[in-house]
Amino acid sequence: MSYTINQVATMFDISAYTIRFYDKEGLLPFVSRNKSGNREFTESDLNLFKIIYCLKNTGMQIKDIKKYIDLCMEGTDTIDIRQKLLTEHRSEIIKQMDGLKENLSLIDAKIEIYKSPDAVKIVNEQLKKAYDEKRKNNLQQAL
Repeated sequence: MSYTINQVATMFDISAYTIRFYDKEGLLPFVSRNKSGNREFTESDLNLFKIIYCLKNTGMQIKDIKKYIDLCMEGTDTIDIRQKLLTEHRSEIIKQMDGLKENLSLIDAKIEIYKSPDAVKIVNEQLKKAYDEKRKNNLQQAL
């Protein structure tokens, strides 16, 4: 079975324009064209596109995704290099996740304050503390 660019766009919830951009950037050398010149994706193409989509969604730059795809196209001699590239990217994702967990904890703490029956009192105390710190340090109040 094969799929059109619009079908693939729907599957991945992206625009056909984005897929064309990926193709223009050299990320889709494995996609063939039919007799009319339109891109047609096979199941195997979708598997490769899925990794491109994943890498992009996890913050990998287009040039690095291209490098990965180029290595894939070269064959099995590049497995070690591909593994290294993905391992490094994985480390970056873990750093991002750790940062997101810290931010989520802060947001959760704020939500808990706002849900508290003493929310007004707690927020007023925080404001008073902030004003007192400014005054103590001879700083002007921010607008």
